[in-house]
Amino acid sequence: MDGAAANRTNIGFIAAIVAVATIGGLLFGYDSGAVNGTQPGLKATFALSEAGLGFTVGSLLIGCFIGAFLAGRLADLWGRRNVMMLSALLFLIGALVQGFAPEQWMFVLARVAGGMAVGAASVLSPAYISEVAPANIRGRMTTVQQIMIITGLTAAFVVNYFLAASAGDSTAPYWGGIAAWRWMYLMQAIPAAVFLVALMFIPESPRFLVSKRQIDEARVVLVKLFGPTEADVKLREIEGSFNVDHRPRLSDIMDPVKGGVRPIVWAGLLLAVFQQMVGINVIFYYGSTLWQLAGFTEDQSLQINIVSGVVSIAACFVTIALVDKIGRKPLLLIGSAGMAVTLFALVYAFANGTLDATGNLQLSSDLGTLALIAANLYVVFFNVSWGPIMWVMLGEMFPNQIRGSALAVCGFAQWFSNYLIAQSFPIMAATLGLAASYSFYAVCALISFFLVQRFIHETKGKELEAMEG
Repeated sequence: MDGAAANRTNIGFIAAIVAVATIGGLLFGYDSGAVNGTQPGLKATFALSEAGLGFTVGSLLIGCFIGAFLAGRLADLWGRRNVMMLSALLFLIGALVQGFAPEQWMFVLARVAGGMAVGAASVLSPAYISEVAPANIRGRMTTVQQIMIITGLTAAFVVNYFLAASAGDSTAPYWGGIAAWRWMYLMQAIPAAVFLVALMFIPESPRFLVSKRQIDEARVVLVKLFGPTEADVKLREIEGSFNVDHRPRLSDIMDPVKGGVRPIVWAGLLLAVFQQMVGINVIFYYGSTLWQLAGFTEDQSLQINIVSGVVSIAACFVTIALVDKIGRKPLLLIGSAGMAVTLFALVYAFANGTLDATGNLQLSSDLGTLALIAANLYVVFFNVSWGPIMWVMLGEMFPNQIRGSALAVCGFAQWFSNYLIAQSFPIMAATLGLAASYSFYAVCALISFFLVQRFIHETKGKELEAMEG
């Protein structure tokens, strides 16, 4: 083999690693979407009130912000791959216990465990990909995570639909006399098992290995990724990026000179929180409810949800084409501006609707069309920008020394914001109305434009060892 061939980046190996790591994203999406279609079964089986159902369903998000925080810290102690394997095991156990749980408390515990796996996968998969992918394609590789999340959501909807249709009803007995709604959770065990086994065949992150002073092992991985000459160069750069006095720890997020939280961590928190403050998960979690509140029938609402899912996946492919060419910051700015305009268009439609005899919002044909177009354009702008780019940047923007700790803090903030938005929307919609609720999300999108312009710095093409903060 000639020298050029020996030192060529092993794109096939990197693509295989990315394919395995993003199964975590698929499970992230699947677990988030699996609860859709199971709610009648949960209410009937566990005799739940509406409040009890809300807590049972929402318990996933409680696990998410706990898992995201713990995963970031544990990744610095045990390794990225090992913690992803732990999350795969939690996915598997959570799916099985949710499917067979005889009591509500057992179901909730399993759902929290599944949420911890979701939170862990959400921060570790993009971080791991960033740590093994070359800088010139890192954005594209990490964006695959967002595609897999949406694919997982869509897969859960499709599987749930066919299980309910085959059984006749989600609460009806199906294979083995087990109710169809339980199979909606049990089916998740298949990709979870695949994820667990596949992780055994990919290497640990070379950045983690260096942080543990396992230099020879790190070099072996870097040679497989980039060839021997480039591996030696990268190894020296990675070694120089770690603090020789101590291994990574949570206190590293504090500025050692000025005190307080480092500016780069504040920038990460900005991205993490505002990704949720623009209201995207109101569309994903309450899409059917939203459109029925806006005057569409249940069947029409479900069709709109499917369209939104397809549009989301298509938008992510646009990101893949652009993220390593025009950069992260321009896409965030385009997304913020586009979301603000489309959200204010939704506010206009909702504000000019009328109420029927029972007090439900009704949109005229023109306003309904405006709302539908605006909502789907909003989804496009989000999934071209903040959807994938937030995860791309959290995985790459922090210096090696603080990456795990910063991810712990930012991942917690992202999922906690997700929880607050998901819990507050039904209350806001009932008390303030859709127009006022969406005004809040629109203002947040507008604010995010100026925050990105001021505080976010471009990371396109920069090596992880060149990240500052």
